[in-house]
Amino acid sequence: MSDLPEGWIEVDFKDVAEVNPRKSVHLNSDDAVTFVPMAAVSEQIGAITDGVVRTLKEVNKGFTQFAEEDVIFAKITPSMENGKSAVAVGLKNGIGFGSTEFHVLRSNGAVMPKYLWYFIRQKRFREDAQKVMSGAVGQQRVPADYLKNCKLPLPPLSEQKKIIDRIDGLIARTNQARNDLDVLPGLVDSYKKRLLSLAYTGHLLKGSVGAFQSSPQKMANLSTFVESLRYGTAQKSVVEKVGVPVLRIPNVVSGKIDLHDLKYSDLSEKELDTLKLTAGDILVVRSNGSTSLVGRPAVVSNEALGMAYAGYLIRLRPLLSKVVPEFLALMLQAPEVRGVIEAGARSTSGVHNINAKELGSLAIPLFSLEDQVEIVSRVESTLAWLERVLSEHNAMMELLPKLDAAILSKAFRGDLVSQERGDESALALLARIRAEREIAPKRQTQMRTKDKTLIKDPKDRLLLDSHDWPDEGLPFAEVAKRVPLPYDEMRDAIFKLLAEDRPQLRQVFNNEAACMHLQRVKV
Repeated sequence: MSDLPEGWIEVDFKDVAEVNPRKSVHLNSDDAVTFVPMAAVSEQIGAITDGVVRTLKEVNKGFTQFAEEDVIFAKITPSMENGKSAVAVGLKNGIGFGSTEFHVLRSNGAVMPKYLWYFIRQKRFREDAQKVMSGAVGQQRVPADYLKNCKLPLPPLSEQKKIIDRIDGLIARTNQARNDLDVLPGLVDSYKKRLLSLAYTGHLLKGSVGAFQSSPQKMANLSTFVESLRYGTAQKSVVEKVGVPVLRIPNVVSGKIDLHDLKYSDLSEKELDTLKLTAGDILVVRSNGSTSLVGRPAVVSNEALGMAYAGYLIRLRPLLSKVVPEFLALMLQAPEVRGVIEAGARSTSGVHNINAKELGSLAIPLFSLEDQVEIVSRVESTLAWLERVLSEHNAMMELLPKLDAAILSKAFRGDLVSQERGDESALALLARIRAEREIAPKRQTQMRTKDKTLIKDPKDRLLLDSHDWPDEGLPFAEVAKRVPLPYDEMRDAIFKLLAEDRPQLRQVFNNEAACMHLQRVKV
């Protein structure tokens, strides 16, 4: 990337992080570690939210291990698409285990974990990763080799810190906006319910002095407002345009008739004449797996005139001399009526119902036709305003991910914070870390070799040397070669170390060598 800012370089992931490091557990089998289900990883905050404490022996086999400050992210669809990634912090004893569907990225010091996490959080990164995923459809995985060779724009460490802080602040604001906006649909729903309740009780009507009415209304059964209540056809409908369109439950949406996804039935002339919809008809859902949908009404639109309707719907044909259809449909949505419908519709079978008799017995307030028209006008104008509010809410919710993406894109172009001269360049940083990593093992071995000659206590000499033992440990004879001590001193020192309350050495049987090994207990 030739357009990177001064002091930045483009590197492969493998240059700055170990991809899926080998397991290295420095604990006893009964020590506690953090187990992380996939569901406990929160992309929004980049952290583990509900890790479970388990013993090492429960999770050491069959799970992916990671350590404090490692970056983890789901490599499998759909979890990768949904952004299951985090910086692992707050792990019990600094060790975590999780699904084998996690990739693990461990910084070598050249990149800050959170900077790396923000990079893989980008939508562009996920989309590029999806292009190389392999495996069965729905269970495809991002290959580790692809990750190792992914390109990362790397700034100096000091600038990484500034970028992280700046992103943190901006993303916190978009998250706060998202949280605030999440409340709005619930408020709108509560407002609608209150509005319909006021309509039901007549409180939306003003008296002669301009004050809203508050006196309770007289009631009548719904059956007194309708000419008939009739079930729909039981004949199966099909996608092919044969016969007449038949409205079904999916066509009754938010109090209106939705003519998308129509199906058709070839009805006899007699049945069609019985079921044909006319102006003012109301369709009501009579059966559904959700009680919230049972009893939902919609006034038949002009576009639906002449169509038929399916058996899971009931048609109300209002008496226009007594009721305005739109008013009756609103009353069926009022909380006072909804409570009765849902209480009576509940069934242990999983399919909830209301029949024509129950529908006809619902209590509907008596208003003059003039008052009904006024109530409908007031409610519909307010509902239209609420729909506009929700439309603006949805538009803003769609903008927030784009804003997050723009923030991250700007950050990794070097446009989010100012550069400061004098910082160690990323190239120099990378070279320094490589050099330090190359000489570290030699220096450590030299220091330990020198220390061994100065330490007199046999226990301490053994413990110091054990830092360089392989994970599977060493037989006694090999230990004796490494730590030259008189036999009795060596034996006594080993016995004392094995007998400690929290022993730092232990004996294990090595099946391959067919003998006992001394092994360091890593802490």
